[in-house]
Amino acid sequence: MNVLSIGTDDSESGAGRAAYQLHRGLREGGIHSQMLVQNKRTDDPDVLLQGAKFWRKLAQFSPNLTALPVGWYRDRTGEIFSPQWFPGRIAAQVRGLDPDLINLHWLGWGFVRLETLPQFQKPLVWTFHDMWAFTGGCHYTGECDRYKQRCGDCPQLNSHREQDLSRWVWKRKAKAWKNLDLTVVTPSRWLARCASESSLLGDRRVEVIPNGLDLETYKPFDRTIARQLLKLPSDKLLVLFGAVSATSDRRKGFHLLQSALKHLSELGWRDRLELVVFGASEPIDPPDLGFRCHYLGRLRDELSISLVYAAADLFAAPSIQDNLPNTIMEALSCGTPCIGFEIGGIGEMIEHQGNGYLATPFETENFARGIAWILEDPERWQKLRDRAREKAQAEFSRDLQARRYLDLFDELLDRQSERCSKGAASRTTQAPPLQQ
Repeated sequence: MNVLSIGTDDSESGAGRAAYQLHRGLREGGIHSQMLVQNKRTDDPDVLLQGAKFWRKLAQFSPNLTALPVGWYRDRTGEIFSPQWFPGRIAAQVRGLDPDLINLHWLGWGFVRLETLPQFQKPLVWTFHDMWAFTGGCHYTGECDRYKQRCGDCPQLNSHREQDLSRWVWKRKAKAWKNLDLTVVTPSRWLARCASESSLLGDRRVEVIPNGLDLETYKPFDRTIARQLLKLPSDKLLVLFGAVSATSDRRKGFHLLQSALKHLSELGWRDRLELVVFGASEPIDPPDLGFRCHYLGRLRDELSISLVYAAADLFAAPSIQDNLPNTIMEALSCGTPCIGFEIGGIGEMIEHQGNGYLATPFETENFARGIAWILEDPERWQKLRDRAREKAQAEFSRDLQARRYLDLFDELLDRQSERCSKGAASRTTQAPPLQQ
């Protein structure tokens, strides 16, 4: 079996890291797996860059070029919005690689034009890392549910017009997606429900397969040594928060964490606890969080990331909307209890008072009480820590993820082979008799 994964990157983003973990799992399972990406960060020879040198150079500008229509909406919110109109030559490269099946991942920043997908002419398994595939351009809808009918009058564009950019993108997707040989995979049951309720993909098969990790890299490690290596205090309880664009992406909920920490300070924790942030550098004018804060900046290698989780007593994920966050999965794998709001796929990862705490959305006082509940009893904390690792081993191993995908790939290719055989038999039956 020859599988080609297509995604914007192989490790720069959470979606890229998830796609690369699956690629490695398939390779370890004996599958011929390759990745085709716009931005390559690993030295893996099976990760291929798109196109010739000219197209790779042009790719540096494609995020800005594809976003040009969004600039017409001056009053838009700051969330990422992807029209994906910019043309490229990736279809020709895919034909040259001639995979048996294509596994699509995150395609943003102008990497793949909407109208390119039908040109692949291969069975497609699309792993959703957000909601973009069935919206008019946004990646997370917030409180908007217009994707269930048809987009337009987009709140993120603040357009107040039915025939806006989101409607144009929605119509292009409706046309391009219509005859795709497409199977959808979502990491969370929450995202599966959203896809099934959408007007664009409500009639498609949707499978739920959680992402996976290398549990030999993300595993419990001696906290004292981890803190020494990272130069973090050994005599404080450490709450960890982190993500790509951790403090600037409002969806990640840093503003809610700030509010929760103020409540926690009022509860008498000010001298016992400190905050650690990765994915963001310390701002010039840092906010007063009520606690000392250590900013670690952006971490790129898995060993450093796993050390940070191991050094922490708790991982906080105050996201407003999220799928199946890699950060929670990584924290659980390292035996670090987690707290988050009961939204999206977070409730599928955090077991309330089992491996962490699920707070009421978006009650920051309840979030603060959850942090205190996890940290105030050392014996309870150790039980949460043990259960966190058990959860990861049972549900989030890379080997389990790869085997689930392989079962799906085998089934789809078998069905394709049956259809081809029936088609060939039908043509033979209908052929006119030879002339004597």
